[in-house]
Amino acid sequence: MRSRLLSLFGALALLILVFSSVPSVNAAIDVAKQVLIGSDYSGKDLRGATFNLSNLREANLSGSDLRGASLYGAKLQDADLSDADLREATLDSAVLTGTNLSGAVLEGAFAFNTRFKNVVIIGTDFTNVPMRGDQLKSLCAVAEGNNPVTGRATRDSLGCS
Repeated sequence: MRSRLLSLFGALALLILVFSSVPSVNAAIDVAKQVLIGSDYSGKDLRGATFNLSNLREANLSGSDLRGASLYGAKLQDADLSDADLREATLDSAVLTGTNLSGAVLEGAFAFNTRFKNVVIIGTDFTNVPMRGDQLKSLCAVAEGNNPVTGRATRDSLGCS
């Protein structure tokens, strides 16, 4: 009986050792309400990340995968989001002043109350992004280029006339 019990404990210890060495799936990062001024997140996998109400002024998020990320109310003044994948991201109530969005894909993102001011949108894809009329008008005034990933013209993706 004792040897059987020791064998059972040995097998259990082996299972624990094996399964503890299996790499775990990384959970999406949550840095809500943080001061992240000048942070470098360039080229990172940030799918599903939460940056709600964070200060990302002058942050580098260029080339990052932000699909499904939440940037609700984030301050993105002078941030670099060039070539970022923001499909299905939440940008509602975010402040994008002087932000570089060139080459970014925002397809299906939610940006209804987002403030876009003096943004660079050369080749940005805004397909199916709901936004206020005043913001749409100001973006159409500076829209140009085609998105390098989707091939869509920025003006067409905004529905500019």
